[in-house]
Amino acid sequence: MGIRSAFYLLLLAAIWGSSFLFMRISAPVFGPVWMIELRIGFAALFLAVVTLAFKKRLYLAKHWRHYLILGLLSAALPFLCYGFAAGDLTASLMSIINATTPVFGTVISAIYFKQKLARDTLIGLVLGVVGVSVIVGFDAELFKTDAWLSVLIVLGAPFCYGLASTFTQVSKGVEPLPNAYGTMLMGTLVLLPMLFFYRPLAEPSIEISLAVIMLGVVCTGVAYLIFFKLLNEIGTSSTLTVTFLVPVFGVMWGVIFLDEMVGWHTLAGTVLVIAGTVKTTGFSFKKAAS
Repeated sequence: MGIRSAFYLLLLAAIWGSSFLFMRISAPVFGPVWMIELRIGFAALFLAVVTLAFKKRLYLAKHWRHYLILGLLSAALPFLCYGFAAGDLTASLMSIINATTPVFGTVISAIYFKQKLARDTLIGLVLGVVGVSVIVGFDAELFKTDAWLSVLIVLGAPFCYGLASTFTQVSKGVEPLPNAYGTMLMGTLVLLPMLFFYRPLAEPSIEISLAVIMLGVVCTGVAYLIFFKLLNEIGTSSTLTVTFLVPVFGVMWGVIFLDEMVGWHTLAGTVLVIAGTVKTTGFSFKKAAS
């Protein structure tokens, strides 16, 4: 991995890590549904412009089912999970739970393809569960309210991502850029009817509005472009490194901008979650760095 690719990898981790910060800031004002609809909508608009600029075709009539499923599993549903949890959970905790995505993906894929789970996969799964349990179980504040329920909700996000990753293994033939645009377009359309049942919780300020725009354009649209660029340049294994870096930035942004407290249980749980992800996926830092 060259210096340029390493820079883009760190940039992607920093951007995705900041998404939890922006959701934490904007959720109390827009509410979960409006915030996520705006996030996906701005991402769809940005990717539409990029798709047109590169003269790529969506082939919506042919691939609409593919886009619909991915729009649900990799955008609408997981983003809503984070949106509903953002009112109760810290940006740090949400970013750490997000790191369990490869664990869910590996297990769901093994079940779907009827593959026997390897010993390392099972060990990784246990480490991931223990890690989340340590973070949540030793956080007394979560149990003073019903915030612990938000932990269960937010776990739905990596579960959806795991389903989406398995789906992409059996459904191929769509180019990366149209795939990203089609996914966000369908995600926007799916959530649109929900806007009639929810209203923003308060009048958004300019700063809050900018946070949602950043969430959609940068944290979703631009991030997708960087992600696919890295996949083409350094491959899947090396790009997977971003999974372990996102919690670092998620926690850092939460501490710096939201004054979130990070206790020993958070640090210990993060180490266990990342170790579980590494074990489950069989990831090798040595190979990724080569």
